[in-house]
Amino acid sequence: MAPKRPEGAGAFPKPVESPAPRPPDPAQLYAALDLGTNSCRMLIAQPKGSQFHVVDSFSKSVQLGQGLERTGNLSRASMARTVQALRICQQKLKRHNVKRMRLIATEACRRARNAQDFIRTVKRETGLQLDIILPEEEARLAVISCAPLVSTKTEQLLVVDIGGGSTELVWIDLSRVPRRDRPRAIMRLHSGFHTTDSPFPTAKVVDWISVPLGVATLRDQFRDVEDDAARFALMSWFFEENLAEFAPYKDEQARAGFQIVGTSGTVTTVAASHLGLKRYDRTKVDGLRMTSDQIDRVIQTYLRMGPGGRRRDPRIGQDRQALIMSGAAILQAMMRVWPTDRLSVADRGLREGLLYAQMSADGVLEDGPF
Repeated sequence: MAPKRPEGAGAFPKPVESPAPRPPDPAQLYAALDLGTNSCRMLIAQPKGSQFHVVDSFSKSVQLGQGLERTGNLSRASMARTVQALRICQQKLKRHNVKRMRLIATEACRRARNAQDFIRTVKRETGLQLDIILPEEEARLAVISCAPLVSTKTEQLLVVDIGGGSTELVWIDLSRVPRRDRPRAIMRLHSGFHTTDSPFPTAKVVDWISVPLGVATLRDQFRDVEDDAARFALMSWFFEENLAEFAPYKDEQARAGFQIVGTSGTVTTVAASHLGLKRYDRTKVDGLRMTSDQIDRVIQTYLRMGPGGRRRDPRIGQDRQALIMSGAAILQAMMRVWPTDRLSVADRGLREGLLYAQMSADGVLEDGPF
């Protein structure tokens, strides 16, 4: 006699599933898009405590400013590449149903004679309305993005944003701000560099400058110099010459209490090379501190490699290799003028500044420590 089959035997087991993550509430989402001379970048995020949580992102090299130095116009090819990238951004914004957003364009669109035609084309083709911002706002956004990296021991701060078409430098005096409140005081600059009606201790902007030389425009100015080392030396000298009107340049700066924060692909690439990373890791780079000597050793290594060696180096990457030496020339010029053992590397930029500015203005960030 066959044994009796137990009740329920052979039934399919009930799957144990972890609950799907709840999609973010569109009402809490913010977007920031930065269209620069080289790249199109976007972040979609929601506020979380005193920071934000990234929900989606996009980054692509579009080389919008290619040929701009020679012709004064954005080329048809570069505009077509950029519109294609912006279509992807528009799809992401629509998918997440984002309502609060800031979409900006910087130096390439500031300088191009046909910039307004391009802005109208973008609106017609993608529905996105780009806002060409002034250099002061670009500098302010770069500063705000770096607020979490400012040490509470810092009394004099220099924030440097090396872009594709321009470089922004902002010198800030924090000596009268209580130590604990210094990063937060940087964040309060979202309303302007010269705000005087704040009831809180404010950071004092001593001086700022937007130099119309970035990694692409500086490279293009010296493209006809064939010798690699000579071209690098000329680029570094030329950039330093363009800093002559920056007021803090005239004073020797004590190292104690002084911090430089550098934000750009150049700075993060130099940091990745210093760390010997085979694959880029933002968690190891963002917030890293490097000395002038460490930076100089990386730059000398780049020079010894030559153009061919730099193209093959995985730490530099294909997108960055054509621009790394012009960026390194800018970085070396600054480290020569303001030597420091406290340069902080920031893997952040205008997108983060745009998000912080929007969220701070809406009062949705907690007023706590970073």
